[in-house]
Amino acid sequence: MIRAFYFKYFELTFWVAALIALGISDPTQASHYTLCPLKLMGITWCPGCGLGHSIAFLLHGDIRNSFHAHWLGIPALLVILYRIVDLVKQRVRERLHDGQFVSTTMGTGNGRTE
Repeated sequence: MIRAFYFKYFELTFWVAALIALGISDPTQASHYTLCPLKLMGITWCPGCGLGHSIAFLLHGDIRNSFHAHWLGIPALLVILYRIVDLVKQRVRERLHDGQFVSTTMGTGNGRTE
């Protein structure tokens, strides 16, 4: 059961947690944490570096610095938000199909109205 829950909600949880982490971080700090494998190997340039800063600036309402940090930050945030909405819709449809919402709204566990 835990394994099924993990596989069902992992991606949704990951994206929401990532956006929360970027939203509460301070993108103006010089020592920003990194998960970039190229930067961790000592390579100073990476085509994706700056996306995290860009999204963090955007979540703080600073569109100008977001664009300067990485010009793909705005489209990347839109794609992530679309994916979150899509995953939520999928989970709601699955619950509706399984009858979980029906049983809670109708008051009976069999999904029939009485």
